[in-house]
Amino acid sequence: MARTLVVEADGGSRGNPGPAGYGAVVRDAATGEVLAEAAEFIGTHTNNVAEYRGLIAGLRAVHGIDPQARVRVRMDSKLVVEQMSGRWKIKHPDMRPLAAEAKTVLPPEQVTYEWIPREKNKHADRLANEAMDAGKRGEQWQPGRSAAALVATATEPEPVDEAPKAPPVGWAAAADLGTPTTFVLVRHGETPLTAEKRFSGSGGDDPGLSEKGLWQVRRVADALAARGTVQAVVSSPLARCRQTAQAVADRLGLDVRVDEGLRETDFGAWEGLTFAEVKERYPEELDAWLGSAKAAPPGGESFAAVARRVSLARDKLIARHPGRTVLLVTHVTPIKTLVRLALGAPPESLFRMELSPAAVSAVAYYGDGNASLRLLNDTSHLR
Repeated sequence: MARTLVVEADGGSRGNPGPAGYGAVVRDAATGEVLAEAAEFIGTHTNNVAEYRGLIAGLRAVHGIDPQARVRVRMDSKLVVEQMSGRWKIKHPDMRPLAAEAKTVLPPEQVTYEWIPREKNKHADRLANEAMDAGKRGEQWQPGRSAAALVATATEPEPVDEAPKAPPVGWAAAADLGTPTTFVLVRHGETPLTAEKRFSGSGGDDPGLSEKGLWQVRRVADALAARGTVQAVVSSPLARCRQTAQAVADRLGLDVRVDEGLRETDFGAWEGLTFAEVKERYPEELDAWLGSAKAAPPGGESFAAVARRVSLARDKLIARHPGRTVLLVTHVTPIKTLVRLALGAPPESLFRMELSPAAVSAVAYYGDGNASLRLLNDTSHLR
């Protein structure tokens, strides 16, 4: 009878995309003994690329130990597990060749995939972080210097809610579709630039909330606390979102996690200007920007680039929080982009949505890859 080996794999990116690395562990299924470790700094990549590279490294390590072994792959990446199991389509062009490569290492019939909470994947996660730390020093990971096994063994895992709570009434769908991952999307509160209707992205000043913005944040925090369904809070790195997210998280007794993928568009030379000022100073560039998602403000970022960044963040967060209700505090463009993608709407639809400061929207994501817009621009808590 063929022996059974367990692969635990993970990958990460500090920036998404940013400096990235992966880690993988091979264990004997019967004894739990660690048979092999692998980790590598892989340069600038996304989280998903790093996770796939970790999977491939783990499978290759198994091949070197016993190519006839049956393999149980355990990962906290819902995306990789579902795609490699054949339940989710692989839509992103960067993922397809990596998934194909993973299938060539061992016969697919020898490998099964299982999602585990991040808390149960500490060894591989630590290896990935060691690889990224080594890359930061201009080095590569060295097995002899690794303390991942000790850290994973000595760290007491936090309690994990294995059974996701049902989504809130009003944001839910029929039970036979399964429990979705629900993103509650909140635009940050008002800033001085918001009130003056000036372009305020990630490339200019980083203003905080105004007095009105602070009032709006308190109201949205009260509303979400009353609903009582948010299980995690993720924020854009910009100050106005972090202030908003922290106010809500404090009210809910949760921590705030920052995701670079949720930052606002970089408006380049238009930062701090009104629409009228941009039209006067950059008429041709503005017409191009309004006419094509691929056009960018001078020195700035196109909506197409934002969509790629937001999509990667979305997929990572869905994989990290399967079946949970997650508050994302972000900006006009990322929220409209998530809504547009959920609806399958064209890029020009971004200009046809209203999104007020501190407004609440919600999108539910299902295991078959479909999404449902449950709420858009709700400001009832501000009245």
